[in-house]
Amino acid sequence: MNRRIFLERFGLLATGMVVSLKSNAFNNLSHGGSINGTVTDGKKPIADVVLSDGFAVVKTDANGRYTIHLNDKSEFLFLSTPSGYDFKTDVGSVNRQYENLGARNEINFKLTKLKQSDDRHHFIIWADPQVKNKKDVAQMMETSVPDVKRLLKEIGPKELVHGIGVGDLVWDNLPLFDDYNKAVEQMGIPFFQCLGNHDMDYRQGGDETSDRTFKKYYGPTYYSFNRGKAHYIVLDDVRYLGEERKYDGFITEEQLAWMEKDLQHVPKDNLVIINAHIPIHNSVKNNEAFYQILKSFTNVHVMSGHTHYNRNVIRDGVFEHNHGAVCGAWWTGPICSDGAPRGYGVYEVTGKQLKWYYKGTGLDRKHQLTVDIEPLTGNNRIIANVWNHDPEWKVECFLDGVLTPMEMMKGFDPESVRLYLGDKLPASRPFAEPTRTEHLFMTHCGSSVKTVKIVATDRFGEQFTVEKKLS
Repeated sequence: MNRRIFLERFGLLATGMVVSLKSNAFNNLSHGGSINGTVTDGKKPIADVVLSDGFAVVKTDANGRYTIHLNDKSEFLFLSTPSGYDFKTDVGSVNRQYENLGARNEINFKLTKLKQSDDRHHFIIWADPQVKNKKDVAQMMETSVPDVKRLLKEIGPKELVHGIGVGDLVWDNLPLFDDYNKAVEQMGIPFFQCLGNHDMDYRQGGDETSDRTFKKYYGPTYYSFNRGKAHYIVLDDVRYLGEERKYDGFITEEQLAWMEKDLQHVPKDNLVIINAHIPIHNSVKNNEAFYQILKSFTNVHVMSGHTHYNRNVIRDGVFEHNHGAVCGAWWTGPICSDGAPRGYGVYEVTGKQLKWYYKGTGLDRKHQLTVDIEPLTGNNRIIANVWNHDPEWKVECFLDGVLTPMEMMKGFDPESVRLYLGDKLPASRPFAEPTRTEHLFMTHCGSSVKTVKIVATDRFGEQFTVEKKLS
């Protein structure tokens, strides 16, 4: 068959029709747009495993078989790893629960059954490592990675732990994905990735082509997986606007339609953990559609990054954890713009219950607040920064042992002002500035007070104390 006859037969003559760069249309011609296959443990079939091409969502039958009819835009076939089975990863622990689509008519998946129950497990959230150069990489490898390794040792070698990077893995320097992957390899736990605005290809078209390099490294930009009674969803909520570094927060209709289908296979009271880069509660333009899909689910948490500060928000019954950055203020100092230490979130799942804390890099897990005392004329102003505060926390102040009310306020963390305020600070990246935060607590005390003690109690009843002597 000559080329002209081939093109005429499939209606692809140059008549103004352009095949999308994201489309696998030519590959689909080979397998008729459908894929068949099996999911097994090597010997026995596994029923009710969910698979998707990002558009259709299907389940395996009692014999572990599935058939999926592909969308013209399909690039990957991914398996939503079921509870009770190990995650499939590449060498180096990077998630690989997907296959690239090509000319194959059949794709089979082999899973390994866990040797223990996964109803109890842990995960960490890394937001914004955002390495720009090898100097940033060195800091990540010398501080952040060893901190996670110490944490894993404390959790225990027999515990199930995985990680999720919620975007801005690098800072516009995409070859540094290799260095990020080395960090994941050294941490030694399965790691899943979200796309961030600094992880995109710029000046190569619009949103459809901006994730080309990311996909070469990490596969689909949205997918799901399970562990125990927790269902995890990863979304791409960064929409590139096709001009230099312009983007906005937006979840495509294709993703929302897929998420709705995916969630049809999840019990309404299961723990649902949704991971994305840009905060959904206030920075995603079509977040109302997102919340509408989730309205019948009773236990939903969102994990986000992007802001380089730490904040907890509950909206429409969904608890969003907006994490401080692994890089803090872009690797310039020990804290983020709100005064939270640079670090990451640590989560423990038991059944359908979730517990958590924020882990400062190089700091003990009991380090959950700072106290700043500023001398004024005739008295002192006391500011406590409780960076992982949410409505269930209690913050108490004792002046020489006497309980004294504190006022929750919005303002700047004093240490972030000292480190970052002004066009000369920090010296290496002076664009970093303090950010107003709502997790500050303030009171005043007379000059006769000798001891200030702040006790913060989280929603799980754990207490964190800072005590200071006044001269």
